[in-house]
Amino acid sequence: MRAVQSAENFQNKMAMEGVPGSLGTSVGFSLRIGQTLFSSASLLFMSLGVEFYSYSAFCYLVTTMGLVIPWSCTLAVLDGYSVVVKCPVRQPGILFIIAAGDWVLSVLTLAAACSTASVVDLLFQTSSSFCTPKCCSRYQLSAAMAFLTWFLSLASALLNLWLLPSS
Repeated sequence: MRAVQSAENFQNKMAMEGVPGSLGTSVGFSLRIGQTLFSSASLLFMSLGVEFYSYSAFCYLVTTMGLVIPWSCTLAVLDGYSVVVKCPVRQPGILFIIAAGDWVLSVLTLAAACSTASVVDLLFQTSSSFCTPKCCSRYQLSAAMAFLTWFLSLASALLNLWLLPSS
């Protein structure tokens, strides 16, 4: 009976370690590169309009993307190294920190994207004296890129959370 249980535990652990998209996999590397690209694009579109500092939601988006870019870039380097060396990171403490960081940044990114999108919608519905159509469309693109960043960040957070119990 005990041998059967340990065989099942071993099979479960092996199945969990092969989670695509988790830390140290090529899919995880792709998710991190996507997060970096979309958050950089969001920051670029927001920064092209020099009037973004007039609205706190836009400043919040810039601050959040300023946190997401180095986080995702660092973890992309870690994922790339793990893929090349073929030695994924499986230490429970490191996985916990990365899963917690992913969740925190995912929630911050969603909040920033939603607040930016709502302010842009409000500016579109009011008169164009607050925001020129060119600037508002840039802000709208920035919010769209932030939502794409959030989607990839959420995927990374879920997959790393799934891997956490098996470590």
